[in-house]
Amino acid sequence: MLELTHTVDPRLMRAQLLDSMDLERERGITIKAQAVRVFYESPVDGETYQLHLIDTPGHVDFTYEVSRSLAACEGALLVVDASQGVEAQTVANTYLAIESGLELIPCLNKVDLPGAEPERVAEEVADLIGEPADSVRRISAKTGAGVSEVLDELIARVPPPSGDPDAPARALIFDSQFDQYRGVVAYVRVVDGSFKNGAGIVAMQAGTYAEIDDIGFLTPQMVSAEQLSAGEVGFLITGIKDVTRLRVGDTLTLAARPAAEPLPGYREVKPMVFCGLFPIDSDDYPDLRDALEKLTLNDAALSWEPETSDALGFGFRCGFLGLLHMDIVRERLEREYDLELLATMPSVEYEITQTDGSVVPIHSPNDMPDPSSVASVREPYIRASILTPKEYVGTIMELCQDRRGQHAGMHYLSAERLQINYDLPLAEIVLDFFDQLKSRTRGYASLDYELTGMRESDLVKLQILLAGEPIDALSMLVHRAKATEVGRTMVEKLREKIPRQQYDVPVQAAIGSRIIARETIKAYRKDVIAKCYGGDISRKRKLLAQQKRGKKRMKQVGRIEVPQEAFLAVLDLESRP
Repeated sequence: MLELTHTVDPRLMRAQLLDSMDLERERGITIKAQAVRVFYESPVDGETYQLHLIDTPGHVDFTYEVSRSLAACEGALLVVDASQGVEAQTVANTYLAIESGLELIPCLNKVDLPGAEPERVAEEVADLIGEPADSVRRISAKTGAGVSEVLDELIARVPPPSGDPDAPARALIFDSQFDQYRGVVAYVRVVDGSFKNGAGIVAMQAGTYAEIDDIGFLTPQMVSAEQLSAGEVGFLITGIKDVTRLRVGDTLTLAARPAAEPLPGYREVKPMVFCGLFPIDSDDYPDLRDALEKLTLNDAALSWEPETSDALGFGFRCGFLGLLHMDIVRERLEREYDLELLATMPSVEYEITQTDGSVVPIHSPNDMPDPSSVASVREPYIRASILTPKEYVGTIMELCQDRRGQHAGMHYLSAERLQINYDLPLAEIVLDFFDQLKSRTRGYASLDYELTGMRESDLVKLQILLAGEPIDALSMLVHRAKATEVGRTMVEKLREKIPRQQYDVPVQAAIGSRIIARETIKAYRKDVIAKCYGGDISRKRKLLAQQKRGKKRMKQVGRIEVPQEAFLAVLDLESRP
């Protein structure tokens, strides 16, 4: 589309143009939604149309990015790979667009590939959206075939923006980022009225007043303009350096002629996965706080609060939408802000009902109250939707049963592919479920899930003791049936990774006061009788007794440092049972 409309200079054109982040280009996925304005001269009526397009991610962990983008649009292009077919996230994002009341135009991309099956995939898309299969457009983004027909259909079917150009100005902030020279850059969709360069504006929710330093469009580079009018999408810079004063979802209006009520923002995002992020060098703690503040502006789904650990020092407890989201945030913090970080074991939010009837949310196993005061523990459950070729049904069902899943239905999308639904505890899928699913199905299965609520479970707090001292950073909540297996695996890993001392060090896994697994890190032993040759045996016994007393005294005063490699080994997700 960018080539067809001559939006980008041919010399600057490159693959994955809108995926501007290094991480996106390396992994081949879209992480951030990107807006771009194009002008298209239609061969049908000869008119030139101004179109504002937003390229959104597809992965389930970035659904919040998609929902925010949909709120700024009138229509959506549903692009499905003609060789891969409908995936689980295709279904989820289609329903999101339909719920938002958008006009949906289905397209099959990559029809030029040798492995493309446009007829089969068109039937799948038709079943999904309830339109005839021949209405699904066949295109190839690589060769450009069929793209202009899609643009013509988009102009014919998608209604123009419905804002009032004469009403008091209102604009929705649907995304933002931080520029170290210019401050907060807000990406806005103007709904009513217009905003001019130099005008005074107010953020209606935060109450922030500022003057517009620069305003304009995204092509996808920033191009300054005199004003943004109703229905247009662009950027707005005010020079505000405090990232908390302009939030995603806020409504901007003119200070001279304010609007009466704000636009409906976005629902508050609820994190699903929590983990602690700690700087390896404790002096980097203030830098990590600044980096998280700036990244939260660019990624509204990220939440965080300070946390302290005996083993790891000062850090932050962060909430994410999923494991990929967590991985991306950690990598962005390390790359973009030059930090070295250690992440603790991912966990989910539990609800503890105490014996006095009060309900307490628990984000970390270390917040768990005394077991005697706990009446019940509830954990979040999800409804997982897995799309797969029929030959992998057995392996997928086996994987879900291993993760305490309950079968919730199955239906065929076509003769070869079907959808399996399972109710699973969220804690069982946050670690390596997705990797296992992909490896067991050779990459053909796709996963999407939604939170269904909390259910009571028989969960226990598993603690790791080193020389009798609990290591809080390695605690976790596990199901009672799996506690022994997980505990045994963890103590075996720690025995291999913790360096040997001058005395035996027991590594134990415990539930409350009951030890369920133990390994011993054997002591170094100096050969103190090497110089004794011949003579009376009592001399050797005296030296060995001295060594024994010394080791006993050392054991009383010695403290074992757990090296970073040991934490990393235990937190290495791929090798967990």
